[in-house]
Amino acid sequence: MMLRNGNRLSDRQQATLFDALGVVPSDDVPTANLSKTVRAYLTKLGVDDPDDDAKTASLIWMHAIAIGYSPAYLTGNADGIRRDWPRIPLPADRKALEASAALGERIAAILDTEVEVPGITTGKISMLLRTVGVPTRIGDGETDLAVTAGWGHAGKEGVVMPAKGKWSERMYAQDEIKAIEAEARARGMAAKDVMQLLGEKTCDVYLNDTAYWRNIPANVWDYHIGGYQVIKKWLSYRERELLGRDLNPDEAREVMNMARRIAALLLLQPQLDANYHAITAATHPWQEA
Repeated sequence: MMLRNGNRLSDRQQATLFDALGVVPSDDVPTANLSKTVRAYLTKLGVDDPDDDAKTASLIWMHAIAIGYSPAYLTGNADGIRRDWPRIPLPADRKALEASAALGERIAAILDTEVEVPGITTGKISMLLRTVGVPTRIGDGETDLAVTAGWGHAGKEGVVMPAKGKWSERMYAQDEIKAIEAEARARGMAAKDVMQLLGEKTCDVYLNDTAYWRNIPANVWDYHIGGYQVIKKWLSYRERELLGRDLNPDEAREVMNMARRIAALLLLQPQLDANYHAITAATHPWQEA
C-alpha cells in the first residue's frame, strides 16, 4: 500500500512509476501507492492525506478487493476479467468508499493465512464454523496424520502433480444442519439460503484410511483461487512420499482453518453483492477525476 524510495528503490528504475504517482518520495518517507488520478478522486471525496497512514492509502485497494469478490460483479464483468481488463466502479461518496473498504479488509484478513482471524480461527467461533473441517479419527487409538490418500505425486523434474485423492460427498448430518440453522438465524437469513452458499451437500476429506476432515461443505471443497482448488492443491504437496514425513497437529489444523476461512468468504457473498449493487447505483464519474 505504501512505497519507499531511498535504498530500496532506484529513482532511475522506478521513474515511470513515480511519474504516474506525481510524487517522488525522499529517503525513508513512505508514499501511498496511488496514481495522480486516484489522488484527485480521493480529494473530491474529502480524503486529502493518503500519504499519512497505510489505512488511508489502502482505501481504494481494499475497495477493489471487496468488488472483486462479489459474485454479481464477477458474473456481470466476466468478459473484461477474461481479457485481463477489469473495471472497478468507484463510489460517489466517502462513506460508501469506507464501507466498501471495510468489507475488503475483512476479505484480506481471511486470505492472510499467517494471521489469526477472530471469530473464524480464534476467539468465539460460531456454531457453524466449529463444525467445519473437524479432524476426525476412525476407530480407537492415536490419530494417524500421514497423508497417504493419493493427493499428489512427483512428476518430471520434481514438479508436484495433483492426483484424485480420497473424499466422499454426503448429506449434512443433524448436528451440522442445526449449526447451519443457527447461523441463518444469527444472520437474519433462511437456512436454505445459507446452505445454498455453502453447498447442498458436504464432504469428508481423507488423509488416509483412518483419519479425515469432517464436514467440508461442497462449495468450500470446490473453492478455487488463481485457478487452483485451494484445499486439494495444499494436500497435493503434503503426500508423505513428497513431504518425507507425517503432518504435525498444527498442519492438520491448517486444513480445518482453511475450510473455515473459505466458508466465511462464501457467507460474505450477500453483503459483497449488496455493496456492489449500491455502488453501481451511485458511481463517481471517472472522467471527472
